[in-house]
Amino acid sequence: MVDLMVKERLPGAAEAAAAIAEGSLRSEELVRACLERIEASEEAVQAWTFLDPDYALKQARERDAFRGSGRPVGPLHGVPVGLKDIIDTADMPTENGTVLDAGRRPREDATMVARLRAAGAVVLGKTVSTELAFYGPGKTRNPHDAGRTPGGSSSGSAAAVAAGHVPLAVGSQTNGSTIRPASFCGVVGFKPSHGLIPRTGMLTQAPLLDAVGIFANSVEDAGLLADAMAGHDPADGETFPMAHPRLQRTAGAAPPVKPSFALVKGPTWDAAGEDTREGLEELRGFLGDACDEVPLPSAFERAHELHRLLMMAGFAKNLSSYYERGASQLSAVMRSAIEEGRQVLAVDHMLAHEWRDVLNAGLAEVFERYDAIITPAAPGEAPEGLSATGDPTFCTLWTFCGTPALSLPLLQGAAGLPIGVQLVGPRGDDARLMRTARWLTEQLVEAQD
Repeated sequence: MVDLMVKERLPGAAEAAAAIAEGSLRSEELVRACLERIEASEEAVQAWTFLDPDYALKQARERDAFRGSGRPVGPLHGVPVGLKDIIDTADMPTENGTVLDAGRRPREDATMVARLRAAGAVVLGKTVSTELAFYGPGKTRNPHDAGRTPGGSSSGSAAAVAAGHVPLAVGSQTNGSTIRPASFCGVVGFKPSHGLIPRTGMLTQAPLLDAVGIFANSVEDAGLLADAMAGHDPADGETFPMAHPRLQRTAGAAPPVKPSFALVKGPTWDAAGEDTREGLEELRGFLGDACDEVPLPSAFERAHELHRLLMMAGFAKNLSSYYERGASQLSAVMRSAIEEGRQVLAVDHMLAHEWRDVLNAGLAEVFERYDAIITPAAPGEAPEGLSATGDPTFCTLWTFCGTPALSLPLLQGAAGLPIGVQLVGPRGDDARLMRTARWLTEQLVEAQD
């Protein structure tokens, strides 16, 4: 049997932010500690594509001086954050993981970056992305085993948090680009509900699917980072005016009643490895009558096909400029994806869009009875080799439906590497999902003490 593994919790972003706010820790001390960790292991991990230590320390000193002036500080004041290199920064290059954008300098920050700076965060640097956030691997290695993939496309962000380079990092997900690398690297990964966090200033692949992703060492820290970026942006038509979700506060609250879980194997269960199957069965046994196995209707079997239609059509529209000006400098898999997208019929694209509502209606029936779905985050441990980033199949359905999802580092495979458990909640109810995830993590910690 696979042993349940709960990662020992180290002081994280929330603790650091509180310590900086009260004056017991300086941002410069924290940033310097991060830089020392990077210097010690970056040669092996290779998580960063742009890092200027002097500039990072300059930002930290400015945050310390601001706090020392007695003015109120934001929720992330002085806390370093890594940004995936598809997110625009006016003071750093954003190269989108392709030589076609080498040296590219955006004119302004992405909306999410502007909000992070307003919250007091220190933008430590830019983390490695796969080519145009698709399948072409970057240079990053898995911090647990340098001969294995860290996952993709947010490979650098996941690896940087797992290696202790930075307490928080931002990525993205259009298929499995946050949940899968979080599982492989053994950190918390959070893909919010579609439209919770604006994507203005982030590389556009497929707007109906694209989401900002978050990497942290705890659910509360993930909520802290999401809170700072969430909210309506008129420039992003998939966001909408809403009350602030207060994710971190809700995540830290006790559930009003014991949560209930639906174990959903999904249409691609055959792809799950033995370690994953055994681990989820063990988790189901631990939860007892609070967890039922729930099958999904046959309509869900179309989700992967429909997701691919939306994604490839999005590539053909939004990445066509790269194809036109430098197809020979793109990987074969990237060229093939754009060419496939050009063959998608408009009627099929419209039908795929409408099917999202159909499937969410089916999920609503599940969530009437259960607080969260439990399902694999990835087939198993990170695969050996660096020529591919692993299979995103267990993320596809939830990305297509736009539901919030969390990968929790709760399992360990036969090789001693982490395996994530994916928790999924109803679209728009990210806060309850975070509260349920924190409750589950605490129950497992208590059981092992």
